[in-house]
Amino acid sequence: MPRFDLSPEELRAYRPEVVEPDDFDDFWSATLRESRERAQPVRLRRVESPLRAVEVHDVTFSGFDGDPVRAWLTRPAGAREALPAVVEYNGYGGGRGLPHERLAWAASGFAHLFMDTRGQGAGWGTGGDTPDPHGAGPSSPGFMTRGILDPAEYYYRRVFTDGALAVDAVRTLDGIDPDRVAVTGTSQGGGIAIAVAGLVGGLTAAMPDVPFLCHFERAVGMTERDPYQEIVRYLSVRRGDAAAVFDTLSYFDGVNFAKRATAPALFSVALLDQVCPPSTVYAARNTWAGTADIEEYAFNGHEGGLGVQWERQATFLSGILG
Repeated sequence: MPRFDLSPEELRAYRPEVVEPDDFDDFWSATLRESRERAQPVRLRRVESPLRAVEVHDVTFSGFDGDPVRAWLTRPAGAREALPAVVEYNGYGGGRGLPHERLAWAASGFAHLFMDTRGQGAGWGTGGDTPDPHGAGPSSPGFMTRGILDPAEYYYRRVFTDGALAVDAVRTLDGIDPDRVAVTGTSQGGGIAIAVAGLVGGLTAAMPDVPFLCHFERAVGMTERDPYQEIVRYLSVRRGDAAAVFDTLSYFDGVNFAKRATAPALFSVALLDQVCPPSTVYAARNTWAGTADIEEYAFNGHEGGLGVQWERQATFLSGILG
């Protein structure tokens, strides 16, 4: 797996010009306001489980347009103080799975909300439970081109709104300290975490791990790997749509959210990553409005640092919380 991107020195200084729509802030303010107006109270159901050291709740909260979104909430059993929370978003194609599959945050003393990704959950793992009731025009198989000719109809408008409202939801729960909420995720989940950090104020930290959905124009022209190749396949057929496609994507580019994100951040990047090229990750990290550290994995592909990175995230977050 040869290096195919910029040198490490060039990556650390890489600050590209990324197109930003004039109405970016108005678009997202209106989107969040409209969905918050439709929000219903969070529903929480205790789940019986073989787990003894962790409490599990099945959560349903209101996402985009008031649509119900599912999540798992895990936290240490018997915790009496208000806990800090980590809201986590999933990788492309996966669902929320089963609660015992992700116990590290709860085992470390945090409340952990793991959000289902609407319409996904049948590509790998143990499944998801949140449909996407909104239709779209012509698209290439996958999620990247659903509604891609109109920012208002684009699939990730719904997903990013779900991610922001997941933070709203966890802040309302008993036993959660609303002033100590962090966001994280790997790949697609990292891209969602970046968007949420740019949309939601007062976060304790953001921890995007080998994030996807950044610097679209470079990624689409650089990598031969999915999911970015879904956009290539779409444009190889709908040859006249390129201007509209990249206009839509500019409303969802992680670089534009990073410019607005002030929470302390810990990124990770893998220098042999052909799914999310390193320069696209650095484009977001290097424009982050707050402080942003980054862990480099020089000889890894898209798997990144795996458990090593989680341990660094836990140390990073514990250091912020004291």
